Amino acid sequence: MVTDAAACTAVDEFGPCGAHAEPGAPLALCTPHLLAAHDWVAREHGVTDVLPGACLLCGSRVGVRYPSGWVCAVCEWRVGEVPDGELAPPRVDVVYYVRWRERVKIGTSSNPRQRLAAIPHDEVLAFERGGRALEQRRHAGFAASRWPGGEWFRFDKPIVRHVAELAADGEDPWSRYDRWRSEELARRM
Repeated sequence: MVTDAAACTAVDEFGPCGAHAEPGAPLALCTPHLLAAHDWVAREHGVTDVLPGACLLCGSRVGVRYPSGWVCAVCEWRVGEVPDGELAPPRVDVVYYVRWRERVKIGTSSNPRQRLAAIPHDEVLAFERGGRALEQRRHAGFAASRWPGGEWFRFDKPIVRHVAELAADGEDPWSRYDRWRSEELARRM
């Protein structure tokens, strides 16, 4: 039995462990007891990881793996279950902000993946939940920054500030959109 300060502090049915604790571990536990603790946490709370495929309900790629199977981390749909074919996909209108070079396009769509696939852009800056009325308010609010004709604007301070406010929580715009879709679906169920 090890008697120095680096001894495992776990106690099991055989008594105190006393083996060498794993150096740098957050708790004074040996490797077998650290693995046992990890397995317990994974069984009780799951392990967040990339899903084997996109969630059939919301499209997210992030899931939580339990010994009993996977659930989507966004909408908690059990992976492997097929959504009811009679249930229409949720409609979530968004105002999108995409940057292309020194310009920003402010537009709206209920299917941003399809819409943005058709628009040249370098980066998706943010999504804001809302439809045509919100888009028109944003166009009017940023009118001084508008490029002549269309929905493109200079990426100047007022727009930079607005986009920063929308992205302040650090959530990826696509994750935010997936969450909005799953919340909308949950409201209907």
